Amino acid sequence: MESFTQAETPGHRGASRRPRLRRKGRTASGFPSPEGVPAPPQGVSARDFRLFWWANAADALGTQASGAVLPLLLLALGHSAQTAGLVAGLSLAAGLLLGPLAAIPADRGARKTIMIWSAAVAALAMGSIALALALGHLTLAHLLGAVLVERFATACHEAASRGTVALLCPPGDQPRAVSGLAAADQGALILGPALGGAAYQLSRALPFVADAVSYAVAALCVRAMRTDLKAPAEPSGDGLLREAAAGLRLVRREPLLRLVLVWVAVVNGVAVALYYATVFALGRSGSGALSLGVVLAVSGAAGLAGSLAAPRVAARFGPARVLMAVTWLLVPLTAGIAGAGGPWTHGALLGAVCLLVPLPAVVLQARALLVTEPALQARVGAVLATASGATAALAPVLAGLFADQVDTAAPALGCAALLTLLAVHTTRRAALAEAAA
Repeated sequence: MESFTQAETPGHRGASRRPRLRRKGRTASGFPSPEGVPAPPQGVSARDFRLFWWANAADALGTQASGAVLPLLLLALGHSAQTAGLVAGLSLAAGLLLGPLAAIPADRGARKTIMIWSAAVAALAMGSIALALALGHLTLAHLLGAVLVERFATACHEAASRGTVALLCPPGDQPRAVSGLAAADQGALILGPALGGAAYQLSRALPFVADAVSYAVAALCVRAMRTDLKAPAEPSGDGLLREAAAGLRLVRREPLLRLVLVWVAVVNGVAVALYYATVFALGRSGSGALSLGVVLAVSGAAGLAGSLAAPRVAARFGPARVLMAVTWLLVPLTAGIAGAGGPWTHGALLGAVCLLVPLPAVVLQARALLVTEPALQARVGAVLATASGATAALAPVLAGLFADQVDTAAPALGCAALLTLLAVHTTRRAALAEAAA
């Protein structure tokens, strides 16, 4: 259920009781607390946020363990790099169909139910792959079908989970909460690929067993949450398609959200393309699954450091400077990956990219919280996720095509050119990040 950035939108902690206000000062997380902001979550809300954090952390760990070895499994079964990229692209594209529609019942109050059942369905899908591998009867049709089912379930879970932070935490604590969730995702990148690679060496089925278990843990954690996770919203009476498009209309009206959409879509696609370019390059050079897992673990460690440092870096240098500087620095680093000659070089360059990307990503997520209406939490998040998901779905297909038809360096060179265009656009629009602060 991972994604490059999961935009949380501001919400409401519930209408059943009026929260006490605290005076201007600092929240428990250390962020400034403007006058009129509710106190940091205590009791049930704090407990539920911890459960939500563990649900996301467990899910991310299992997803990284299986996702890191899925291309290697396809290659080991005799399929080409283009086929591996096509399977990954189809799985990501499948989630784009349900995400915006699943956001509607989530905003209407079914957020918790959707999260529980979608995680359970995903666990069954990944478990079926592990069982077929253990029995020696896994076919490409079975693998593709299970991956598509898992992706459909994941899209529903992601759509429902957006806005949960805003329902559990007051605005003053939301930046730290977003940073903590991003750090959990990056932490999973440290352990997940390494564990997945090591487990794959023992048995091809083990990484998928781990993923199935992680989905089950996520479902149980959400089930244990006591907060109903319902945002205050009245039914609009509009048709299904018009309600689904409400988030898109807000994104079109709000310049900051448009900047977030463009930046996240491009960088997410580039990140996925670089990942598959690294997989294909190391695979063709003879590096094993364990070497690939170590490279991705190093990248995850760098991403974790970037996620934890993001709030302080933004506070010291300013959101606009961080956004522009990071986007321009990504260009030479991405171009350097095209000429990387081994696991260590790939690991160093990919790690540098992963260190930098969270710095503006966390800033943009926190800014998006301030400009989104509570009743549109899931739907605005679905628009941002659909844009980033579309590029993420196309990236492995193009990476596999260029790796087969041109060279394994071609995907990274194409990404560097795309990032150059993004850097020019970001330089012109970066002031929006400051204006929303």
